[in-house]
Amino acid sequence: MVDELRTQVERMLRGDGAHATYEDVLRTFPSRWAGERIPDLPHTPWQLLEHLRIAQWDILEWSRNPSHESPAFPAGYWPKAATPDSEQDWKRSVNAFMKDLEAIIAMVREAPDPCASIPHTEGVSLLREALLLADHNSYHLGQLVQLRRAIEAKASPSG
Repeated sequence: MVDELRTQVERMLRGDGAHATYEDVLRTFPSRWAGERIPDLPHTPWQLLEHLRIAQWDILEWSRNPSHESPAFPAGYWPKAATPDSEQDWKRSVNAFMKDLEAIIAMVREAPDPCASIPHTEGVSLLREALLLADHNSYHLGQLVQLRRAIEAKASPSG
């Protein structure tokens, strides 16, 4: 039962199943569109990517490091700039997101009991944090997919 739980949580964390995977969306997103703004949509692709990276990093560190201090909410979870300084910044952010995602998956895979409380918390389990992260990431990944479609429509000759 625990092995099946780990498998299903991993699938959720990867975005596998009914949705696009993070790997597919983030690695194929054209970095030249990172700072594009679409009317009536609140964020640029860069802001969404950085928010995903920062929030995931925070959950990872909070789960494994008793002395971790989270950023101020909400400002600390969003980048100050609407665009990255370079294409390399986009790639670094994607790579950091994927690396931290793999670290969280490894934690779930290796935890003796993912349902047990994380020792330095008051009753919070790794399973809860993994499900919170899967939910949060899928929400914002959907926004990024929607934003990409809107940018493609705007960029097309008939758009």
